[in-house]
Amino acid sequence: MKAIILSGGTATRLFPSTLAISKQILPVYDKPMIYYPLSTLMLAGIREVLIISTPRDIGPFEELLGDGKALGMSFSYAVQEKPRGLADAFIVGQDFIGGDRVAMILGDNMFYGQGFSAMLKKAAEREEGATIFGYPVKDPRAYGVVEFDTEGNVLSIEEKPEQPKSRYAVPGLYFYDNDVVEIAKKTQPSARGEIEITSVNNEYLRRGKLKVELFGRGFAWLDTGNPADLLNAANFIETVQTRQGMYVACIEEIAFNNGWIDKEGLLKQAEALGKTDYAGYLRSLVRE
Repeated sequence: MKAIILSGGTATRLFPSTLAISKQILPVYDKPMIYYPLSTLMLAGIREVLIISTPRDIGPFEELLGDGKALGMSFSYAVQEKPRGLADAFIVGQDFIGGDRVAMILGDNMFYGQGFSAMLKKAAEREEGATIFGYPVKDPRAYGVVEFDTEGNVLSIEEKPEQPKSRYAVPGLYFYDNDVVEIAKKTQPSARGEIEITSVNNEYLRRGKLKVELFGRGFAWLDTGNPADLLNAANFIETVQTRQGMYVACIEEIAFNNGWIDKEGLLKQAEALGKTDYAGYLRSLVRE
């Protein structure tokens, strides 16, 4: 399976911080925001990743992440010339996807919780159909809402309904079989001129091939849409890391634990990061 990180948009709610740089390059506590969605894909066991961004912003992502070899991975890059909707990522990335299944995550989505890796791998191993996720929220009227049966089959998806059929919102994380490319290409733009991911999911629903995996109590899905949310996310990460002594979304650690790099590779990454606490953490992994 391959994966796409969609990191476009202008993040106007974060102006002036994002006037000259992508939101997904901004730090969330001690690492760039894009490390968090990238770590999610790595926990799913995915090694080939395409980063899609704007013409202005694609360069910094290439400089930050390179070709992925240092992590035992392969990174590719593509430009979305203008915002045409989330599902446009499958059209932009169709050559990258080829005949494989593909996951997509939005570049500002952050997740944290026990058992996350097992849930991701279950979705990644599903050969046919699509998998979305459901996260319980206090007021689902502000989100896309998923209704489902006891076996995890999706019954309906509604965007910001006045009378939600469940309290489970749909985060920006999706797993698809290869049919998603043709489905996206045949999807008509919505009234706002975008190829909507909900339209793609509804086609899988029509085919009876849409599943949902549910995040439970104690699981965190963090928002970074405005300055206050960004600060709250950073404070959450700082609290977890300080209390536990274990880093969240440390991509080098995940690559090491996955067997994609060895101790020498991990130490090389630490050396490139100088005398920072982050580098010290990587060195401690080797000592342990």
